Amino acid sequence: MRENHLSPATRSLVAQARSLIVKGDLDAASATLDRALRIDPNNPLLWVERGKLRLAENDAHQAEGCGRKALALASGDRAAQRQAGQLLVEALRAQQRNQEAHAVESQPFMN
Repeated sequence: MRENHLSPATRSLVAQARSLIVKGDLDAASATLDRALRIDPNNPLLWVERGKLRLAENDAHQAEGCGRKALALASGDRAAQRQAGQLLVEALRAQQRNQEAHAVESQPFMN
């Protein structure tokens, strides 16, 4: 069992991005998360953050892609898998794909 963590640099960028989202500056938040992903492109937690931003931008299709990428990278990390799965469920529901969302919710890592 492995656990993914944010490095101090990426943690700082995620905090910055979250505060930009709260202020409504989604473009700057997106650029900030892109910087974090350049530092650690295989960290599923960063892909989850990017997916949440895409949902905030009402881009459920991109959010779904981020959720699937995060899930693929999260193998062996139940907490990261759960976060990625939750993002994927929200993205699918936003696209009215409730059956697929339910299928994701019934996966073992979601419990």
